[in-house]
Amino acid sequence: MRVVKPFLFALVLTLALSAPTFAQTPPAGAPKPQTPQTPAAPPAAAQPAPKPAPVPFPQDSKFAFIDVNAIAANSVAGKEATKKLSALNDKKMAELQDKNKQLQAAQTKLNTGGAVLNDTARAQLEKDIDRMQRDIQFTQQNAQAEMNELQNELQSDFQKKLIPIIQELAKEKGLYGVFSIADSGAIYYHPGLDVSDEIVKRLDAKKN
Repeated sequence: MRVVKPFLFALVLTLALSAPTFAQTPPAGAPKPQTPQTPAAPPAAAQPAPKPAPVPFPQDSKFAFIDVNAIAANSVAGKEATKKLSALNDKKMAELQDKNKQLQAAQTKLNTGGAVLNDTARAQLEKDIDRMQRDIQFTQQNAQAEMNELQNELQSDFQKKLIPIIQELAKEKGLYGVFSIADSGAIYYHPGLDVSDEIVKRLDAKKN
C-alpha cells in the first residue's frame, strides 16, 4: 500500500539582514531629521476561540488528509526544528548588526568630519566604508546560505520521522491514500478526514 508523500513543509524564518542605506551628507542649512517616535503598544490580542471538539474519522473512508504545516507547528519535533532555525537566525542577525554599527560609525565620521580630513585620510575612510559594505553583503549571503542548508536538513529529518507514522496510520485504517490539504486541491472534505492531530500525537509519542 502506497501513501501519498506530502510536500516538504517550510519552516519560515525570514532572514531580514539588509544592509542599511546611508544618506548623503546633507546640504548646509538643511533641517535635522526628527527622531521617530516610539509607536504605541499594540492592544492586547483577543483570546483565541476554543478549539472545536474533534470530529470522528468516518469508518468507511479510504482516504485521509493531513495539514503538514500544522503538524510541524504543533509537534515536538517541529518545534525543536523551529528553535534551531531561530537560534541560527539570531546569531547571524547579531553578527550583521555589529557590522552595521561599525559601518554607521564610519559613515558618520565621513559625513560630520569630512571637511577637516585631509585628502589621504578621506580617501582611506571612503575605501574602508566600501570594504565594510561589501563585507556586509558577503556576510548576508553566507548567512542566508547557512539558513537554507539547515532548513533543508531539518526538513529532511522531519520527513523521515513523519512518513513512517503516516504509513502506520494508513495501514491501521485500511486507507488507499493520504493527501496533503495544502496540495490536494480539495474544495471540501469531511472534517473528520483530517488526521493531523492524530499524527502529532503519534509523532510526539515516538519521542518517549
